[in-house]
Amino acid sequence: MEKDNEVTSQGLTEDPPAGDGGYEGSLEKPRWKIVGPGLIVAATGIGAGDLVATMVAGSTYGYALLWAVILGVVIKIVLVEGAGRWSLATGRTIFDGWKSLGLWAVIYFGIYVVVWGFSFGAAAMSGTGLALNGLFPGIDVRYWAMIAGVAGLLLVWFGKYKPFENVMAVLIGVMFVTVVGSALLTTPNLGQIVAGLVPIIPDGAVLNTLGLAGGVGGTITLAAYGYWLAEKGWDTPRWMRVMRIDNAWAYAMSGIFVVSMLVVGAELLYSAGMAVADGEEGLIDLADVLSERYGAFMAPLFLVGFFAATFSSVLGVWHGVSLMFADFVATMRNLPSDDRRRGAGGTYYRAYILWLTFPPMALLFLDKPILLVVIYGALGSLFMPFLALTLLILMNSKAVPLRWRNRWWVNVILALVAAMFLFLGGNELVKAVAPLFGG
Repeated sequence: MEKDNEVTSQGLTEDPPAGDGGYEGSLEKPRWKIVGPGLIVAATGIGAGDLVATMVAGSTYGYALLWAVILGVVIKIVLVEGAGRWSLATGRTIFDGWKSLGLWAVIYFGIYVVVWGFSFGAAAMSGTGLALNGLFPGIDVRYWAMIAGVAGLLLVWFGKYKPFENVMAVLIGVMFVTVVGSALLTTPNLGQIVAGLVPIIPDGAVLNTLGLAGGVGGTITLAAYGYWLAEKGWDTPRWMRVMRIDNAWAYAMSGIFVVSMLVVGAELLYSAGMAVADGEEGLIDLADVLSERYGAFMAPLFLVGFFAATFSSVLGVWHGVSLMFADFVATMRNLPSDDRRRGAGGTYYRAYILWLTFPPMALLFLDKPILLVVIYGALGSLFMPFLALTLLILMNSKAVPLRWRNRWWVNVILALVAAMFLFLGGNELVKAVAPLFGG
């Protein structure tokens, strides 16, 4: 595990107050860096599908749902901060915490991480393949998808955190320039943006609003934050304030990304009464619209940003969720904490990367089996309430030192988030099982 405590010109020295976990005998001060685990978890969670969902919301409702995007940023900050606080305060992984809640949590996560990985692997590779096919149409989407999956495997196979972080930093930079640049190019209406901060739900937009607030920015990848903190070397309570800065900064940046896509949808599509395709194909359509409106150079430029968004999700999941799977297997086998099979680059870590990469390639050639779609939809719809509810229990338990337990207002937010996601999850669950009954 690499420890990354070096000072940079962009760093922020963070001195914890007396009693804030102490320095444990070390004179070294925790330092925050602009690119850290928070920005990685945020970039991993924002894929092409999230960008399309936000763009479509802008093209349908203008700026009316801007406040829901901001609410979504706050929700993710609370959830990810809880996962990070658990890891730093207890020295235990989030799966170890779930295991302490009983067999039900272990069974749920074990099934979820296997089924989700198979389906996500195909979706993530396909999204990246679509972006690459837009840039280089000579190769079919499915073959670009396979190349992207293997490239992701090679980049994270050895489990080294620093090179992984550096590649992610480049992809995040490309995303920022292209997505935010596209938004600025449309010359957004500042008055309408301000009006969009007023919480109003347009007629028939309840599910769209809740989905925008809760669905953009990742699911299982939020829980990977604690593992990336450990890889970074931020692994004791003295890093608590640094972690909070890192998390808040990261989701503020992710908020800029999704707001930018809302602006593009509102200014470029809503105002002109235009529509784009559903799903990731909508970003290909958007590239064409940008090209027609602002010049031919915009299409490839935006497609490069599309690629950065999708491939950052591939890399983030291939690395972070593989760490979670390795911890899951090692914990269930009661392996010691220093067992090499448990960590990055170990046997279980690599086994899950292979699972993410090669079996899903079959789905690139075949329609997804209906049973897999049903199981994936059912489990996926319930993961966010699972995360919110388990954090509500764990972060108020005796396993967490009193000073690091939830404040009352955090408990209120987590309870509301759990209720919101249970409602959304129930709706998605109905849609997932409908095909079994001819719906």
